[in-house]
Amino acid sequence: MRAVIAPDPGGFDALVLTDLPDPEPGAGEVVIDMVATAVNRADLLQRQGRYPPPRGASDVLGLECSGAISAVGADVSEWSVGDEVCALLAGGGYAERVLVPAGQVMPVPDGIDLATAAALPEVACTVWSNVFMVAGLRPVETLLVHGGAGGIGTMAIQLAHALGARVVTTAGSAEKLDVCRSLGADFTIDYREQDFVEEVRAATEGHGADVILDNMGASYLSRNIEALATEGRLVVIGMQGGVKGELDISALMAKRAAVVSTSLRARPVADKSAICAAVVHHVWPLVADGRVTPIVHTTLPLGQVADAHRIVEESSHIGKIVLTS
Repeated sequence: MRAVIAPDPGGFDALVLTDLPDPEPGAGEVVIDMVATAVNRADLLQRQGRYPPPRGASDVLGLECSGAISAVGADVSEWSVGDEVCALLAGGGYAERVLVPAGQVMPVPDGIDLATAAALPEVACTVWSNVFMVAGLRPVETLLVHGGAGGIGTMAIQLAHALGARVVTTAGSAEKLDVCRSLGADFTIDYREQDFVEEVRAATEGHGADVILDNMGASYLSRNIEALATEGRLVVIGMQGGVKGELDISALMAKRAAVVSTSLRARPVADKSAICAAVVHHVWPLVADGRVTPIVHTTLPLGQVADAHRIVEESSHIGKIVLTS
């Protein structure tokens, strides 16, 4: 099978399209003939040598895919050869065939074509697990989403809006802010021109954000605490702004607030399977009825993977970049 690896970390030329042996399913696993995969910032970090796959995971890049099941291993009863599915992966998505634990496989939501479904697993599982399962966002509460025009952001805005929360988001251009509003954001902030702490306070009449979903990490840590409401919850899911920051414990204590940092990729299969089941139960009906839509910026063939990485690295996109086999 054709697959994309990055044997020597580096720039876009580190991505190598090569031939690898076809995977064989073990107990509890299935093989998916890939129709499409999608690019995530974690893939860029892996290419650069900054985010190696978990122990035992494939060296092939790619954290999600869609396609048809071509083989099932022992003890798999819920899936059959020919089923059209999408899946959350620890790696292996940039390949013509993908090996995945059966619990991380999900049906394609009604009304979504198979290629577009590749843009759903990573963002849906990330947002549902962090914003709702971990932070417990409730209707009428305020969610602040940093980077609202990206894959995670566009999903978070739509899910929070659909479930009755108020949404504040940041983005870096007028076009991106317009898209965020069209997806359900109640208040938008141009992070290049405006101070998000002041704007959140203004938008909430001084209350602050009940939940903050942050992909920046260290550089936003102290300001996120300032923007939190009393009993607010900050969930850090990225480190684009660095890995080490100073935390004012007294400010956190005064607000009786919480800071949680999570990753999805290295969680045990059982945990990821539970998240996938929750997404199918809670999120897929919203996708099927049109209240939540996967946002795809462009679709490229797998052979143009370097171009796809370049678009994501430049942050010129809105939503996800999909790669087809």
